[in-house]
Amino acid sequence: MAKKRDQRSGTSSGRRENRIHSSSRQLERANSAPDGSKLVILFFFFFFVSSVIAVVVYRLRESSSSSSSSSSSSHKGSYVYSRGLVTADVNYRNVLSENSKASQNISQRHYTYPVLAYITPWNSHGYEMAKRFNSKFTHLSPVWYELKSEQTNLVLEGRHNVDRGWISDLKKAGEALILPRVVLEASPAELLKKKQRNKAINIIVTECKEMGYDGIVLESWSRWAAYGILHDPSIRNLALQFVKQLGETLHSTSSRRNNEQRLQLIYVIGPPSSERLQEHDFGPKDLETLSEAVDGFSLMTYDFSNPHNPGPNAPLKWIQFVLRLLLGNSGSRSKSLASKILLGINFYGNDFSLSRDSGGGGRAIIGRDYLALLEKHRPDLQWDKNSGEHFFFYADDRDIRHAVFYPSLKSISLRLEEARSWGCGISIWEIGQGLDYFFDLL
Repeated sequence: MAKKRDQRSGTSSGRRENRIHSSSRQLERANSAPDGSKLVILFFFFFFVSSVIAVVVYRLRESSSSSSSSSSSSHKGSYVYSRGLVTADVNYRNVLSENSKASQNISQRHYTYPVLAYITPWNSHGYEMAKRFNSKFTHLSPVWYELKSEQTNLVLEGRHNVDRGWISDLKKAGEALILPRVVLEASPAELLKKKQRNKAINIIVTECKEMGYDGIVLESWSRWAAYGILHDPSIRNLALQFVKQLGETLHSTSSRRNNEQRLQLIYVIGPPSSERLQEHDFGPKDLETLSEAVDGFSLMTYDFSNPHNPGPNAPLKWIQFVLRLLLGNSGSRSKSLASKILLGINFYGNDFSLSRDSGGGGRAIIGRDYLALLEKHRPDLQWDKNSGEHFFFYADDRDIRHAVFYPSLKSISLRLEEARSWGCGISIWEIGQGLDYFFDLL
């Protein structure tokens, strides 16, 4: 898709250049012709230019009208859009009075690409949101499991987190697939050997069959990077082989929900750590290698800033850069790979301390924390055009200045539009941390 943009840009530039040269030649011929001929040539020249301008203006208007129509149709029936709440010009009163409201028809989807929602066992609000807005999601991933090493054995921990009643309620409420997250904590030095690899895959697939899951979300790349193994080409290949074999095994296994449906694998990947890909980064070649074995890639495009470098959670330009870097300029192939990306959107925020004396600091905040800050400090919400995020400042009881970045309807809508422009799905971390009216955008 990026390649198509470049090609159009290049072609457009060439056409502009040709038109300039062509216009210059026509003016030269007009100046060298007899007076009567000059007038005729000039008339036709200006007629031609006027016609071209008219066509361009018409096409721009049509494009704008079509885009506006498409945008409005995707938001039809949305409470937050009908109330004019999706705007950069927002104040704390609007947030406090409107955040718990949503459209009456909560089953209507506005974002038609895949939507993966994470739920954490330590935040019960996420379980409630998963049931209430079930039809807004295509995939639900409760954060339940870890695969660990115990001497020479592999143990899958986490079944104690499972809420069977909740799973039953979800299946009655809608069709969202349930894919619990599994984090590979086992040492890769042993795990990636063929015998242990086969054993690990068998443990995971058996758990899916016994519990009636629709597949899993696997997180391992960040762990492998932490172990420092990905710079070795042979071990990196073994790591990729593990993911491929797991995906192929899941795809050969029928879902209990639907015998014709195969189990799915979604793989968690992080954004590159710098402008240039490092050895431990998950890059375009890795994406291509796993594209057939993986049903979706949960891309963690958040946590851009930290207490040592306070700022926005996920600047829009950074998100665009990450997508271009991953999907590259592979034309139609880029489009097919983009359809497997689940762009990460955070439903949490950060409260950063700006005091140099205290050494800085900060904490993650969720919806209820954000609302409490708004009620207490009644701040002026500011819009940062560069990052596409809202933020505000306040002073705490010790008179230390803070900067708070938390998602807004406007910031989320911009990221949904960016994902839509690429043909990507989205992944939300995590739905218990957001405000209720966020779901009206989905």
